[in-house]
Amino acid sequence: MSYEPCRFLNFFFFKYQMALPDSITTCLSQPVHYVICKLGFEKKDTYNIDTILSGNREVCWPAVTEHVCYLESDQSVDYIKSIRSLGPVCESVNLYFKSLTKEQFVIQYASWFHWTNCTEVFLEVFDVLQSTQATEVALGLMKLTSCLERALGDVYLLKGDDCPFLLRDLLASEQLADVFGQAVMNVLRVFIGSPHGLNLRNVLWHGFASPQEIPAKYCAMLLFLTAGLGQLLQTYLLQTKGVLVHRPYVIFISLEELDAFPDLNSEILAIAEELVKHSSFVLKIMLPFWIAALTAFKQSRYADSVILLLPQLEAGLRLLFTTTNKCPNRLLTAESSALYTTFDEMLKKHLDNEEVNQLPVVLEEPAMDFLWDFLNHQEGPRIRDRLSHGEINLETFPREIANQIVGFAITFLCRFSDEDMFSLKEHMVIKPLMNCASCYQSRFHPVSRLKKQVLECMKSIHLWPELATVPEEQEQKIKGLEGNTEANTLILMISEILSQLQRYMPQDCCSSDDPINSILTERLLVELCGTRVCTLYSPRPVLEVVVILRKISAQCHQVSQQVIAGAGLRHTQWLNKTLRSRQRHNYRRMLSSIKFLSPVLRLILLLITLELVSVHSVCKKNPFDYQQYLKFLKSVLQYTENLVTYTSPDKNKWDETMELTKKTLINIKKITDRKLMLMHLAT
Repeated sequence: MSYEPCRFLNFFFFKYQMALPDSITTCLSQPVHYVICKLGFEKKDTYNIDTILSGNREVCWPAVTEHVCYLESDQSVDYIKSIRSLGPVCESVNLYFKSLTKEQFVIQYASWFHWTNCTEVFLEVFDVLQSTQATEVALGLMKLTSCLERALGDVYLLKGDDCPFLLRDLLASEQLADVFGQAVMNVLRVFIGSPHGLNLRNVLWHGFASPQEIPAKYCAMLLFLTAGLGQLLQTYLLQTKGVLVHRPYVIFISLEELDAFPDLNSEILAIAEELVKHSSFVLKIMLPFWIAALTAFKQSRYADSVILLLPQLEAGLRLLFTTTNKCPNRLLTAESSALYTTFDEMLKKHLDNEEVNQLPVVLEEPAMDFLWDFLNHQEGPRIRDRLSHGEINLETFPREIANQIVGFAITFLCRFSDEDMFSLKEHMVIKPLMNCASCYQSRFHPVSRLKKQVLECMKSIHLWPELATVPEEQEQKIKGLEGNTEANTLILMISEILSQLQRYMPQDCCSSDDPINSILTERLLVELCGTRVCTLYSPRPVLEVVVILRKISAQCHQVSQQVIAGAGLRHTQWLNKTLRSRQRHNYRRMLSSIKFLSPVLRLILLLITLELVSVHSVCKKNPFDYQQYLKFLKSVLQYTENLVTYTSPDKNKWDETMELTKKTLINIKKITDRKLMLMHLAT
């Protein structure tokens, strides 16, 4: 399949009338739009701020909680009546905050935000409320809900063990009700966390609300409530003598692994600002979010840029998803009785009705791989989850990650724009972005992680020849390999296995003079691991195999590290003449053993790599008994686990290591012969 950013895509896009963005005036369904935009404005009562603030300007919670209404049937929260009743209170709080200077606000309220561990974010939200920019209010609200959720999770851990992942479950927990009181938690649930309430967090983070649809007074009220929670928490901690501990933020390591797109310069961003105005991927009501995201990136506000952009990527993909799957009604927010159409569903292989999802067909594999890598794979950065749940320090958000998200978004602006934008799409600074997007391969799928493990392990084993040794004549012969016959048998067995495998390897990788050292090389593994393998929607049998292969690779790496550490330590002790007689004998056996162990471990890594290249076709087509093959893999895993034990510093069982190695090689040869024969028949 060609991955060239393509005319086919534009044809497909417009075939399904993707000019819809201009005609869409809201992504909120009628009931949700009413609840968020109108319900809280129906009561025209005015409240003196002094009725909900005590003399020392603390939140008077009873005056707030009395506005929460309950159903007569089961005493659960009546969200409609509660929103209507709280509307004027929110307006009063908003006007009160507007009347304060920044200095007054800091003096009166800054200390009450310390419990969140991100006071500065809440002070920024106050600044936002003084402006008239709806986009900034929406951004402030997204950051506020993220930080608030994280802080509430920390409070939960004062009384519970495993913090709920979903905000709605966290707010409904007994643990938070014990700390703050159920009435207080019910107030919060009116604003966030419940699909029956305003649900401000979800409609913003999932890209349903446009900037103009989020009333600033709700942002002001949540700022006010957060300060009030800080006051309640202080009282609780004084009474219980408890200490609030903040969980550490997620720290992204190995940022170079995320490097998919070139650095975005001012010229690229200027073109993006033009494309965003004409791309069919952008809902016109959401245009201010896109412009703000690009502006934030230029201003080095990288967390803000990504927070603004991720919901818009979701909104644009939802438009494409609903069009290609012919379900336009799902473009809007779902009611509380149904699920929203979010990234999770859009990236699945099948729809709820078991039909094949057409979005991956349109986006193609590289784009799907990128989305899965950055959003879903457990070993990936999972940017949206971690940002929206407050797991990332916003002040130190890496430019490297923002560069990838913005770069990827720009490629979508190009792919889904009309021919009038041809000159911009073909611009010399845009082409490298498009090429990178079309060549992207998954980096965080289990198969990709296994490739990385294999290469790291091979690098480690390649250090063995550099290990310091004693003179060769002082090495002790290995029990069971005293004569050349036994040693040659072992080497011959490895050579025969390699001979069988050669047909599945590049032509130029083998030397007849030294097949072991010419085939079992790092260069070959790098070449094989560079083979593109489809990882999207890997079937369960493939993932089961990969889990075992990863364990085998990890054990091999641990063996290598133990050998390197052990050889270094023993050599130092040898030179210093601090080894006892038995330890000297054991050290000499070790040096002899690792000469044979190295090609065995390299052979196992080669088998793992070849399995990676063919695993999908083998699991799917091969008549080889799958369960028997799993049993074989588990036996190899058992061997490597035993190796870890035998080669550990406190064991050093080198005779046992070599005896076990011989038995395992016999098993590998037997199973490889049969498996390769059946693979050949299957193809």
